Amino acid sequence: MSYSSYFKQDCRACPRLSEFLCEVKAKYPAYHALPVAPFGDPEARLLVVGLAPGMHGANATGRPFTGDYAGLLLYQALYDFGYSNQLESTNLTDGLQLSNCRITNAVKCLPPQNKPTGDEIKQCNPYLAAEIKTLPKHSVILALGNIAHQAVLRAYGLKSSAAKFAHHVSFALPDGNTLVSSYHCSRYNVQTKRLSMEMLAAVFVTIQTLRSARD
Repeated sequence: MSYSSYFKQDCRACPRLSEFLCEVKAKYPAYHALPVAPFGDPEARLLVVGLAPGMHGANATGRPFTGDYAGLLLYQALYDFGYSNQLESTNLTDGLQLSNCRITNAVKCLPPQNKPTGDEIKQCNPYLAAEIKTLPKHSVILALGNIAHQAVLRAYGLKSSAAKFAHHVSFALPDGNTLVSSYHCSRYNVQTKRLSMEMLAAVFVTIQTLRSARD
């Protein structure tokens, strides 16, 4: 299955984001500084949804959660639970591969100060909705943070009140998939101890239980 059905590298639908990426590319010529494609297994039954590319992480490397602090806990969990062949994700040529897991973002472009506007989140949502439709039956969607959580609900045409965001909660989606939400594995959340490796691992135990019950 090709990512082209739910990702457009040449998308420039958000003027503020497009202009910002041009500024970043001028300052950091070696950076990817374009919409960041989903990464992982096209047939995955676990879809991890983050917020948006980080300035010196995915925006630089061109791969979600790669090359910055936010990826440390996530890729460790993916490795520990058998979704990744490597513990760390550093760059596009590091040999990392995901099995039965794909990582994407609610917003595919780097936003200024890592804060997309409501309109930008809405503009990018059809890509997420199209991606979700490619998932096999009884898949699990892991939303990292409230914006990702709300983006998944929007992709399903659900109101934000349908499922309140909280850490380590599950919600049955209309198509039989399950939404599992977690605090985002950002540097801030880790350093303030809002999220720990043990907490994220517990979320993955729940994901494994959900998958086992439906295999």
